[in-house]
Amino acid sequence: MARICIDQFYDWKKQGHRWVCLTAYDAPTARVLESASVPMILVGDSLGNVILGHDSTVPVTMDDMVRHSAAVRRGAENTFVVCDMPFLAAQISDEDAIRNAGRLIQEGMADAVKIEGGGARVGTIRRIVDAGIPTMGHLGLTPQNATQLGGYKVQGNTPASAAQILKDARAIEESGAFALVLECVPTGLAEKIQGALSIPVIGIGAGLSVDAQVLVFHDLVGLSGEFKPRFVRRYADVEQVMKTAVEGFLADVSSGDFPGERESFVSKDGESAEMAPGA
Repeated sequence: MARICIDQFYDWKKQGHRWVCLTAYDAPTARVLESASVPMILVGDSLGNVILGHDSTVPVTMDDMVRHSAAVRRGAENTFVVCDMPFLAAQISDEDAIRNAGRLIQEGMADAVKIEGGGARVGTIRRIVDAGIPTMGHLGLTPQNATQLGGYKVQGNTPASAAQILKDARAIEESGAFALVLECVPTGLAEKIQGALSIPVIGIGAGLSVDAQVLVFHDLVGLSGEFKPRFVRRYADVEQVMKTAVEGFLADVSSGDFPGERESFVSKDGESAEMAPGA
């Protein structure tokens, strides 16, 4: 399929066409998402929790993001890829932010970057956009500063905080961002923001009245252990499938059933047996 351009996301908003974004952190997962015609992949700094085993996204580095973004691009050559700016990649100075965003585009081969937060980040988004780098905003629950927000909680559930999120959303649109992620906000606030903005609003834990939905792939397919936020619906139990496969392998090796003749090589007349592709 041809890679979707930003204009297509705008058209979908105007048409009321709902679409999907999913995370990926490696080439095999990205290949699956592209084969399923997912239009946008997010290389989230959630890889800190999901892949690297940290208890937050804070330890994730620029090198981590570049490496995983490039892997995703190799697995999904024709999908629109957005890569997260990790903790402190955009906060120290606008010059550092532009340089780091440029790395994600040049080395990580992403199509766009995503930055958490409003307030001071709005000016940074404007500078990055002015440098020619498509940028997505992220408001509501912003995991990089979850401690300041009182933990992983719903945001915007008071009149004052809801008004601030709406104000930041408008400022982010004015800064030139092409889309906005809203995470863990009341559905009424999400609906209000969706109607107020001309750019697509992508929700995660933000109800139905947004333009698109994003989820962490591992949550979607049941590969996150016991972790299951309220806003996740599991569509498979891949962890159990993998466990069953490993248990079957253990049993076959223990019983002497593996490897069998089909998995073994037998030379004929001194010639080397061929290995199957990928072996």
